[in-house]
Amino acid sequence: MTERPAPRILAIAGSDSSGGAGIQADIKTIAMLGGYAMTAITAVTAQNTLGVQAIAPMSGEVVGKQIMSCIDDIGVDAIKIGMLHDTDIIEHVADALAGVEAPIVLDPVMISTSGAALIAPDAIAAMREKLFPLATLVTPNLPELGHLLERNLTDTAQMAGAAEELSHKTGAAVLAKGGHTSDARIIDILYVPDQRAVQFDHARIDTKHTHGTGCTLSSAIAVLLGHGQPLEHAVRLGRNFVRSAIENAPGFGAGQGPLGHHAVRRLSDGG
Repeated sequence: MTERPAPRILAIAGSDSSGGAGIQADIKTIAMLGGYAMTAITAVTAQNTLGVQAIAPMSGEVVGKQIMSCIDDIGVDAIKIGMLHDTDIIEHVADALAGVEAPIVLDPVMISTSGAALIAPDAIAAMREKLFPLATLVTPNLPELGHLLERNLTDTAQMAGAAEELSHKTGAAVLAKGGHTSDARIIDILYVPDQRAVQFDHARIDTKHTHGTGCTLSSAIAVLLGHGQPLEHAVRLGRNFVRSAIENAPGFGAGQGPLGHHAVRRLSDGG
Protein backbone atom coordinates (compact mmCIF):
# COMPACT_ATOMS: atom_id res chain seq x y z
CA MET A 1 0.00 0.00 0.00
CA THR A 2 1.40 3.40 -1.02
CA GLU A 3 1.85 5.80 1.88
CA ARG A 4 0.06 9.12 1.43
CA PRO A 5 2.39 12.06 0.81
CA ALA A 6 3.35 14.29 3.71
CA PRO A 7 1.10 17.33 4.10
CA ARG A 8 2.79 20.51 2.90
CA ILE A 9 2.94 22.97 5.80
CA LEU A 10 4.03 26.59 5.39
CA ALA A 11 5.29 28.29 8.56
CA ILE A 12 5.35 32.10 8.44
CA ALA A 13 7.31 33.31 11.46
CA GLY A 14 10.51 34.78 12.86
CA SER A 15 13.78 32.95 13.36
CA ASP A 16 14.95 32.12 16.89
CA SER A 17 18.73 31.82 16.86
CA SER A 18 18.69 29.52 19.90
CA GLY A 19 16.34 27.05 18.21
CA GLY A 20 13.66 26.94 20.88
CA ALA A 21 10.84 28.95 19.30
CA GLY A 22 9.85 30.53 16.01
CA ILE A 23 10.69 28.95 12.68
CA GLN A 24 13.06 26.46 14.28
CA ALA A 25 10.35 25.12 16.62
CA ASP A 26 7.93 25.08 13.68
CA ILE A 27 10.21 22.97 11.49
CA LYS A 28 10.95 20.50 14.29
CA THR A 29 7.27 20.11 15.11
CA ILE A 30 6.17 19.71 11.49
CA ALA A 31 8.86 17.12 10.82
CA MET A 32 8.10 15.13 13.97
CA LEU A 33 4.41 15.01 13.03
CA GLY A 34 5.06 13.76 9.52
CA GLY A 35 4.68 16.99 7.55
CA TYR A 36 6.82 18.66 4.90
CA ALA A 37 7.98 22.02 6.28
CA MET A 38 8.31 25.19 4.21
CA THR A 39 9.07 28.63 5.62
CA ALA A 40 8.62 32.33 5.10
CA ILE A 41 10.91 34.08 7.58
CA THR A 42 9.56 37.41 8.82
CA ALA A 43 12.44 38.48 11.06
CA VAL A 44 15.80 37.34 12.38
CA THR A 45 16.24 37.51 16.13
CA ALA A 46 19.25 37.20 18.40
CA GLN A 47 17.57 35.20 21.13
CA ASN A 48 18.23 32.60 23.80
CA THR A 49 16.63 31.21 26.95
CA LEU A 50 17.32 34.48 28.79
CA GLY A 51 15.60 36.84 26.37
CA VAL A 52 15.64 38.60 23.01
CA GLN A 53 18.80 40.62 22.37
CA ALA A 54 18.03 41.96 18.86
CA ILE A 55 15.36 41.86 16.14
CA ALA A 56 15.93 42.52 12.42
CA PRO A 57 12.63 42.35 10.48
CA MET A 58 12.46 41.39 6.81
CA SER A 59 10.72 43.67 4.34
CA GLY A 60 7.07 42.84 3.71
CA GLU A 61 7.83 42.38 0.01
CA VAL A 62 10.43 39.70 0.69
CA VAL A 63 8.09 37.88 3.10
CA GLY A 64 5.30 37.92 0.52
CA LYS A 65 7.64 36.57 -2.16
CA GLN A 66 8.75 33.72 0.12
CA ILE A 67 5.10 32.75 0.59
CA MET A 68 4.31 32.85 -3.12
CA SER A 69 7.47 30.91 -4.02
CA CYS A 70 6.29 28.04 -1.81
CA ILE A 71 2.62 28.07 -2.76
CA ASP A 72 3.10 28.55 -6.52
CA ASP A 73 5.51 25.62 -6.89
CA ILE A 74 5.15 23.17 -3.99
CA GLY A 75 1.56 23.92 -2.98
CA VAL A 76 0.26 24.00 0.59
CA ASP A 77 -2.08 21.92 2.76
CA ALA A 78 -2.01 24.07 5.92
CA ILE A 79 -0.42 27.31 7.09
CA LYS A 80 0.89 28.44 10.47
CA ILE A 81 1.46 32.15 11.11
CA GLY A 82 3.56 33.31 14.03
CA MET A 83 5.65 36.44 14.62
CA LEU A 84 4.92 39.16 12.06
CA HIS A 85 6.49 42.20 13.77
CA ASP A 86 5.06 45.14 11.78
CA THR A 87 2.24 46.42 9.58
CA ASP A 88 4.22 46.17 6.34
CA ILE A 89 4.78 42.45 6.87
CA ILE A 90 1.17 41.86 7.91
CA GLU A 91 -0.20 43.57 4.80
CA HIS A 92 2.04 41.58 2.45
CA VAL A 93 1.21 38.30 4.21
CA ALA A 94 -2.51 39.03 3.89
CA ASP A 95 -2.14 39.84 0.19
CA ALA A 96 -0.14 36.66 -0.45
CA LEU A 97 -2.70 34.48 1.33
CA ALA A 98 -5.82 36.00 -0.21
CA GLY A 99 -7.76 33.23 -1.93
CA VAL A 100 -5.69 30.40 -0.41
CA GLU A 101 -8.06 27.63 0.67
CA ALA A 102 -5.76 25.75 3.06
CA PRO A 103 -6.53 26.04 6.79
CA ILE A 104 -4.62 28.86 8.51
CA VAL A 105 -3.58 28.70 12.17
CA LEU A 106 -2.71 32.18 13.44
CA ASP A 107 -0.66 32.47 16.63
CA PRO A 108 -0.83 36.20 17.43
CA VAL A 109 2.70 36.43 18.80
CA MET A 110 3.13 39.69 20.70
CA ILE A 111 5.40 38.98 23.67
CA SER A 112 8.15 36.38 24.04
CA THR A 113 8.26 33.91 26.92
CA SER A 114 10.90 36.13 28.51
CA GLY A 115 8.65 39.22 28.24
CA ALA A 116 10.18 40.98 25.19
CA ALA A 117 7.80 42.77 22.78
CA LEU A 118 7.81 41.07 19.37
CA ILE A 119 5.30 43.23 17.50
CA ALA A 120 5.02 46.97 16.85
CA PRO A 121 2.04 48.53 18.71
CA ASP A 122 0.31 49.74 15.52
CA ALA A 123 0.57 46.29 13.99
CA ILE A 124 -2.02 44.75 16.32
CA ALA A 125 -4.86 46.64 14.63
CA ALA A 126 -3.55 45.59 11.20
CA MET A 127 -3.46 41.97 12.32
CA ARG A 128 -7.08 42.13 13.47
CA GLU A 129 -8.21 43.78 10.24
CA LYS A 130 -6.13 41.95 7.64
CA LEU A 131 -5.37 38.46 8.96
CA PHE A 132 -8.08 37.43 11.40
CA PRO A 133 -10.70 37.20 8.59
CA LEU A 134 -8.42 34.71 6.79
CA ALA A 135 -7.73 32.53 9.83
CA THR A 136 -9.28 29.15 10.52
CA LEU A 137 -8.03 29.20 14.11
CA VAL A 138 -6.48 31.90 16.31
CA THR A 139 -4.43 30.71 19.32
CA PRO A 140 -3.86 33.57 21.81
CA ASN A 141 -2.56 33.08 25.31
CA LEU A 142 -4.21 35.06 28.10
CA PRO A 143 -2.09 38.26 27.80
CA GLU A 144 -2.45 38.24 23.99
CA LEU A 145 -6.20 37.76 24.25
CA GLY A 146 -6.33 40.72 26.63
CA HIS A 147 -4.30 42.86 24.20
CA LEU A 148 -6.59 41.97 21.32
CA LEU A 149 -9.72 42.93 23.27
CA GLU A 150 -8.04 45.83 25.10
CA ARG A 151 -8.77 44.63 28.63
CA ASN A 152 -7.08 42.84 31.50
CA LEU A 153 -7.93 39.15 31.81
CA THR A 154 -6.94 37.14 34.87
CA ASP A 155 -9.01 33.95 35.19
CA THR A 156 -10.60 31.15 33.21
CA ALA A 157 -14.13 32.56 33.31
CA GLN A 158 -12.94 35.85 31.83
CA MET A 159 -10.89 33.97 29.27
CA ALA A 160 -13.90 31.91 28.15
CA GLY A 161 -16.02 35.01 27.61
CA ALA A 162 -13.20 36.75 25.76
CA ALA A 163 -12.65 33.75 23.47
CA GLU A 164 -16.32 33.76 22.53
CA GLU A 165 -16.27 37.51 21.92
CA LEU A 166 -13.14 37.36 19.74
CA SER A 167 -14.56 34.44 17.75
CA HIS A 168 -17.79 36.31 17.03
CA LYS A 169 -15.88 39.46 16.05
CA THR A 170 -13.55 37.68 13.65
CA GLY A 171 -15.49 34.65 12.42
CA ALA A 172 -12.50 32.45 13.27
CA ALA A 173 -12.34 29.67 15.81
CA VAL A 174 -10.37 30.70 18.91
CA LEU A 175 -8.22 28.51 21.13
CA ALA A 176 -7.66 30.54 24.29
CA LYS A 177 -4.66 29.21 26.22
CA GLY A 178 -4.82 29.38 29.99
CA GLY A 179 -1.22 28.83 31.03
CA HIS A 180 -1.02 32.35 32.47
CA THR A 181 -3.93 31.92 34.90
CA SER A 182 -3.40 30.92 38.52
CA ASP A 183 -5.51 27.77 38.16
CA ALA A 184 -4.05 24.54 39.52
CA ARG A 185 -4.49 22.94 36.10
CA ILE A 186 -3.81 24.24 32.59
CA ILE A 187 -7.20 24.97 31.03
CA ASP A 188 -7.53 25.83 27.34
CA ILE A 189 -10.85 26.67 25.69
CA LEU A 190 -11.71 26.12 22.03
CA TYR A 191 -14.59 28.26 20.82
CA VAL A 192 -15.93 27.72 17.30
CA PRO A 193 -18.62 30.11 16.03
CA ASP A 194 -22.12 28.64 16.38
CA GLN A 195 -20.80 25.51 18.10
CA ARG A 196 -20.30 24.44 21.70
CA ALA A 197 -17.14 25.50 23.49
CA VAL A 198 -14.73 22.65 24.23
CA GLN A 199 -12.49 22.70 27.29
CA PHE A 200 -9.14 20.91 27.51
CA ASP A 201 -7.14 20.64 30.70
CA HIS A 202 -4.18 18.89 32.24
CA ALA A 203 -2.05 19.19 35.36
CA ARG A 204 0.67 21.82 35.33
CA ILE A 205 4.19 20.54 34.80
CA ASP A 206 6.67 21.95 37.31
CA THR A 207 9.34 23.22 34.93
CA LYS A 208 10.86 26.44 33.65
CA HIS A 209 11.56 24.86 30.23
CA THR A 210 8.60 26.20 28.24
CA HIS A 211 10.31 28.34 25.60
CA GLY A 212 8.43 27.97 22.31
CA THR A 213 5.27 26.29 23.60
CA GLY A 214 2.93 28.61 21.65
CA CYS A 215 4.91 28.20 18.42
CA THR A 216 4.97 24.44 18.88
CA LEU A 217 1.24 24.15 19.58
CA SER A 218 0.15 26.25 16.61
CA SER A 219 2.48 24.35 14.27
CA ALA A 220 1.29 21.01 15.62
CA ILE A 221 -2.35 21.95 15.04
CA ALA A 222 -1.54 23.16 11.51
CA VAL A 223 0.21 19.94 10.50
CA LEU A 224 -2.56 17.82 12.03
CA LEU A 225 -5.14 19.79 10.06
CA GLY A 226 -2.96 19.19 7.01
CA HIS A 227 -3.22 15.46 7.73
CA GLY A 228 -7.02 15.83 7.57
CA GLN A 229 -7.80 15.74 11.29
CA PRO A 230 -10.94 17.66 12.35
CA LEU A 231 -10.22 20.83 14.31
CA GLU A 232 -11.14 19.60 17.79
CA HIS A 233 -9.07 16.44 17.41
CA ALA A 234 -6.16 18.40 15.94
CA VAL A 235 -6.19 20.64 19.01
CA ARG A 236 -6.33 17.63 21.35
CA LEU A 237 -3.43 15.85 19.63
CA GLY A 238 -1.47 19.10 19.33
CA ARG A 239 -1.77 19.69 23.08
CA ASN A 240 -0.59 16.12 23.71
CA PHE A 241 2.46 16.77 21.53
CA VAL A 242 3.34 19.95 23.42
CA ARG A 243 2.91 18.26 26.78
CA SER A 244 5.20 15.41 25.74
CA ALA A 245 7.77 17.88 24.40
CA ILE A 246 7.74 19.77 27.72
CA GLU A 247 8.14 16.51 29.65
CA ASN A 248 11.14 15.64 27.45
CA ALA A 249 12.80 19.07 27.58
CA PRO A 250 16.61 18.68 27.42
CA GLY A 251 17.27 21.30 30.12
CA PHE A 252 19.42 23.57 27.95
CA GLY A 253 20.15 27.18 28.84
CA ALA A 254 20.25 29.26 32.02
CA GLY A 255 16.71 30.61 31.59
CA GLN A 256 13.44 29.29 30.18
CA GLY A 257 14.74 26.42 28.10
CA PRO A 258 13.49 24.79 24.87
CA LEU A 259 11.20 21.80 24.51
CA GLY A 260 12.25 18.28 23.58
CA HIS A 261 10.59 18.05 20.16
CA HIS A 262 13.02 15.34 19.10
CA ALA A 263 11.82 12.93 21.79
CA VAL A 264 8.11 12.91 20.90
CA ARG A 265 6.63 10.03 18.92
CA ARG A 266 4.47 10.84 15.91
CA LEU A 267 0.85 11.59 16.85
CA SER A 268 -0.60 12.48 13.45
CA ASP A 269 -2.40 9.17 13.02
CA GLY A 270 -4.29 9.61 16.27
CA GLY A 271 -1.95 7.79 18.63
